[in-house]
Amino acid sequence: MKLIKNGMYLKNGTELVETVSAAEAAAFGLEDAGKAKQGTMSYRILQAHNTSGDEKKLKIRFDKITSHDITFVGIIQTARASGLEEFPIPYILTNCHNSLCAVGGTINEDDHMFGLSCAKRYGGIYVPPHQAVIHQYAREMLAGCGNMILGSDSHTRYGALGTMAVGEGGGELAKQLLKKTYDINMPEVVAVYLTGEPARGVGPQDVALALIGETFGNGFVKNKVMEFVGPGVKNLSMDFRIGVDVMTTETTCLSSIWTTDGKTKEFLEIHGRGEAFKELAPEPLAYYDSVIELDLSTVKPMIAMPFHPSNTYTIEELKANLPDILHDTKERARVSLGDKVEFSLEDKVRDGRLYVDQGIIAGCAGGGFENICAAADILENCDIGNDRFTLSVYPASMPVYMELIRNGRAAKLMEAGAVIKTAFCGPCFGAGDTPANNAFSIRHSTRNFPNREGSKLQSGQISSVALMDARSIAATAANRGFLTGADEIDREYFPPAYHFDGNIYKKRVYDGFGKADKSAQLQFGPNIKDWPKMPALPENLLIKVVTRIDDPVTTTDELIPSGETSSYRSNPIGLAQFTLSRKDPAYVGRAKEVGAAETAREEGKDIASVNSEVAAVFKLIGGKMSDVTLANTGIGSAVCAVKPGDGSAREQAASCQKVLGGWCNFAKEYATKRYRSNLINWGMLPFVYEDGELPFKNGDYVLIKGIAKLTESGESRTTACVVCNEADTGTAAFTEYPLNLGELTPDEREIILAGCLINYYKD
Repeated sequence: MKLIKNGMYLKNGTELVETVSAAEAAAFGLEDAGKAKQGTMSYRILQAHNTSGDEKKLKIRFDKITSHDITFVGIIQTARASGLEEFPIPYILTNCHNSLCAVGGTINEDDHMFGLSCAKRYGGIYVPPHQAVIHQYAREMLAGCGNMILGSDSHTRYGALGTMAVGEGGGELAKQLLKKTYDINMPEVVAVYLTGEPARGVGPQDVALALIGETFGNGFVKNKVMEFVGPGVKNLSMDFRIGVDVMTTETTCLSSIWTTDGKTKEFLEIHGRGEAFKELAPEPLAYYDSVIELDLSTVKPMIAMPFHPSNTYTIEELKANLPDILHDTKERARVSLGDKVEFSLEDKVRDGRLYVDQGIIAGCAGGGFENICAAADILENCDIGNDRFTLSVYPASMPVYMELIRNGRAAKLMEAGAVIKTAFCGPCFGAGDTPANNAFSIRHSTRNFPNREGSKLQSGQISSVALMDARSIAATAANRGFLTGADEIDREYFPPAYHFDGNIYKKRVYDGFGKADKSAQLQFGPNIKDWPKMPALPENLLIKVVTRIDDPVTTTDELIPSGETSSYRSNPIGLAQFTLSRKDPAYVGRAKEVGAAETAREEGKDIASVNSEVAAVFKLIGGKMSDVTLANTGIGSAVCAVKPGDGSAREQAASCQKVLGGWCNFAKEYATKRYRSNLINWGMLPFVYEDGELPFKNGDYVLIKGIAKLTESGESRTTACVVCNEADTGTAAFTEYPLNLGELTPDEREIILAGCLINYYKD
């Protein structure tokens, strides 16, 4: 794999060159070479959906939007509070995350029934639990060439089907429901130039992990569009392309798009949607901001060791350097886990071999038809044994499940000892097949972050997950848990034909788009609560840093843990009690103490009666700054982290902070655009500190004067100061630090000034 930072031209879809002359540009019908930027597929799709009239400042309206049952309640509640009357575009509500209804009493099924009632009242599409995971349903029933889809799940990626799809926080979907736009600068476009074809035993997860390993750490494609081109595309089946595409989220790119061809057309025709096909390809001359060259034939079976999809090795490399890599994994884990638990995989080595405890093939990445068929072929006439190793397979949709039954692959898997389960995303976030304490699981799923697949560090529990392709997981299962790459075994693959049974959806999916019934009553469960009142941005802010995280990257699963905690997703105050519960269990208590002072201030009460520390800080400020008073200065909390927001699009990572009185984040940078968007949509200031190390310690009080005026003015740079007692003399010392809000659109500034998206639309 080769990463080329400099821009390059692609000629006729096959030849990469650094420069072209004016004569060559003219030969391609261009007045100058600069126009070649408009030759990418990405440019044409984005501009076709842009309503701004400005090719650089985009205001996007999507064709469709999608959510699942961890996110749709909050999104609809936000839109309802902002004046929603009817879904203006198809809004698909799937139920694939909290499908088990096994935790928290009735609250999961209550949310499902709320979703169904909303589909009836507002004209939505409702996919019942266990029918399909969100992204498989979108592939089968929604994606169309040249379209754009916005989803409230970070793995919203349908580029292999010619659809530019974006995963964002719920606030951005609420905007679409309110007929507003998704506002971004025209992103850079990176060509992923594919040649060759995959070797025997190599699957889509192997190619994806190879890409993630090369691009995540250096931010090569961060917030950019990955455009898959080149002669190698035609050598990949649609399921293979889809399996690579869905994992591009882990590179932190904004979106993806692929050239389309006869295989794309056949896929859409099989699913009864041949009219959705359109041939997509770059113009004869197209310019890309940077390039990734990948010869598919060089990719080997891969593994992403705990605790990140970018912690990649070839399985061959891991085996050859087992002690060193296991030691390195242990040391990396210390960064996130600290001394909360003892983590090591060295006890998994027996007679020089690495053994795993569990295999999972599941979800939007692993649950595809071809992945499961290949696993079944590998496991034919094998058995996984009757010891601790287990294997679970989750087909991504009921139509896929049905075809596996009809073609006999389901029987092969069950004969080998695998358990086949329904379409469910649970194994990807700790709500299904949670491993035992200290167990090691290999999964063809999307993520292996710490705290994600069932770990509870505060209770001394730790599980670890490595990502692998379904083929190598099956090879490992055939060897009863001894880690094995699919290229190490001699197995015959039988390329399967696929027959889609659309009657499954016709019988169960409620399609109410265009048929909104305002007389339909919404069905609320006792756990479905409205958003609490949130104040507008005050003139000044006094912020207490209530947690500081020095990890290189902080995931959204650390900010608001998934698993059983997400059962409270429809109760903003209830869910907020879990904020940072596994990373910093004291965070909630500290944030509440600060929040109590703000409540007292708003109600005109004596803040010293609820928080004497805050009162003392105000006394110090008053001794030097008469223009900073309780009347014009809000009190709030902040998270200070190096690079927060990697991973999930769940807006709760930000909204839970706001519910507890949070006003901002301080960071060196933000891991993803979607997390920064979530902060903004909940009225939180996304501060960046640009000068060396993070300046603020846990417990620091940071005064930001004139923040409302700064936000309103369009300026981004300001100076904040840490307030401290000078040598216990009762006088204040102020240490100043520069802060930057970064680029904000006029609407984003108004949202922050209003206090949150809901207030903005009410106003």
